[in-house]
Amino acid sequence: MKIGLFGFGCVGQGLWKVLHETKGVKADIVRICIKHPDKQRPLAPDYFTTNPSDILDDPEINIIVELIDDADAAYDIVSSALKKGKAVVSANKKMIAHRLPELYALQNETGAPFLYEGSSCASIPIIRNLEEYYDNDLLTSVEGIFNGTTNVILTKIFEDNISFSEALKYAQKHGFAESDPSLDVDGFDAKFKLCILLLHAFGVFVAPEEVLNIGIGRLNDFDIQYAKSRGQVIKLIARCYREGGRIVGYCIPRFVPVGHHYATVRNEYNAVTLESAFSEHQTFLGKGAGDKATGSAVLSDISALRYQYKYEYRKFIQNGTSFDTSEAFLRIYVRHQYEGQVKDADFISIEERYAAADTRYWIGHISLQKLQKTSWLNDHGVSVVELAAS
Repeated sequence: MKIGLFGFGCVGQGLWKVLHETKGVKADIVRICIKHPDKQRPLAPDYFTTNPSDILDDPEINIIVELIDDADAAYDIVSSALKKGKAVVSANKKMIAHRLPELYALQNETGAPFLYEGSSCASIPIIRNLEEYYDNDLLTSVEGIFNGTTNVILTKIFEDNISFSEALKYAQKHGFAESDPSLDVDGFDAKFKLCILLLHAFGVFVAPEEVLNIGIGRLNDFDIQYAKSRGQVIKLIARCYREGGRIVGYCIPRFVPVGHHYATVRNEYNAVTLESAFSEHQTFLGKGAGDKATGSAVLSDISALRYQYKYEYRKFIQNGTSFDTSEAFLRIYVRHQYEGQVKDADFISIEERYAAADTRYWIGHISLQKLQKTSWLNDHGVSVVELAAS
């Protein structure tokens, strides 16, 4: 197997390391396309090029591995490679989540395999399990902690009693968060992974714009103390589930009792819990960030190509469901600042109210569709956390 690699950042270098530490996979990275040729790198200059055609048009290169951070450029690389009949491996969850219908069509048109285990929860082999092990088991829900950056931040807040801003600085200093952490902190990264898993779990294509994501960036000391006073922590949870003939999905912070298994998922670790008719609950736990964690998932895809493996998307082919949140309801905690900021009329019912000089909160039931459309959801003085149904 001759590999042409696009990108040599954290994950690209992680792939190089795990590939050279693994004896069982006979594959060589023969060329690497990079954006900044003057940057110092730990390999000889002969490996590198800035011209994508040097890889895409090389007949000896039969596997393209795309590991760049530009979603539009990534799609151009992946689509070009598939059209040339080359096998492709990617870890670009933003690009895949936004372009899944086109990528699915390209696979059918060209017959070339496109694998992307590294796009969803890094070291946890969740896509392969959904494709193979859970092919015949009736899944009812998939949920979990899908983002390592926010989990690092929340772990530091609850275990070290530090503020959100201090925890974010820690995550940035130790390489878990970008200088602009908004994709992680605002829940977009977890939502992209959820959109990918929706296809493999339930056979539905869902555009990211259709899925509600509320991040952890608005949490303040009051929210943290509220959780602690009730023996709980907060985790950012992405969830999708089947309800009748409908599939529902969203990504929202959740209060989790300290005795729950999610509360023990610390730092950059991810957890994915599957519920099904036959095997009931099963939870996968593994590192959700880091060079070798994601690199190992990419290597697993490369290894699978030795056996001409490709996703069969059987759930999509057999699918009789659709993504529909019209009859989905949540029980939420809404902390806000002043009277009238949050509207009573948006709620089905309100079971608890609290008011102080500069802080208020309500606990109540609300339609998921209504929550998505409320004007106050865009107010940075409002935080929303899901509670267990009562």
